[in-house]
Amino acid sequence: MEARKLSSIVINKAISKHITEKVNGEDLFEITKDSNGEIRAIDFNTTLINKFLTETTNSVQMNLRNIEKGDIDAVEFADSVLVDYDKEDLEKGIVFQISSGALFGNPVLANMGPKIPVKLSLVGDATSNVSAEVKDYGINSALISVYVNLKITEQVILPFFKDVIEIETKAPVALKVITGTVPKYYSNGLSQDSPSIVVPTEENE
Repeated sequence: MEARKLSSIVINKAISKHITEKVNGEDLFEITKDSNGEIRAIDFNTTLINKFLTETTNSVQMNLRNIEKGDIDAVEFADSVLVDYDKEDLEKGIVFQISSGALFGNPVLANMGPKIPVKLSLVGDATSNVSAEVKDYGINSALISVYVNLKITEQVILPFFKDVIEIETKAPVALKVITGTVPKYYSNGLSQDSPSIVVPTEENE
């Protein structure tokens, strides 16, 4: 729990600093229109997205490595991390200290016994990517949501014991409503046997 908590602080701060505060949502979308001004295609600015993803991923890796080495002064978000953790413990590369009684899984013994240091080690590299979700938004509009997905693998180390955990974060970075042409008929919610409802226009009057 402590390893996940600490990693989440680092990940969320990295996403906030390198993406949320820098990226203009409008810059992420490349909209292609025809001669009539109607939308024909919507693409993502992959060059811009890859730039910010690289900065965010490198930031997460660097800060977790520094915490692992106990180099707290080099941590980019030290102030946020030190709110919940003791600097002297982190300078030893220790994430948290738990009572040895907790290893027995008995609530009565959870706070008893000498303290055991828990260390954190980053296993492999942090990986990131961008995903998008498109949802209907009214009759002729779509809501596009863009997310940053970041995944890291860590190793929690105790005396005579270690465990590997994976931490994944999905953070929204942009929302955009795309408005298309008003349809001449609307059949959402009708059954297959229902007749289409045609809106009268000058062409079919």
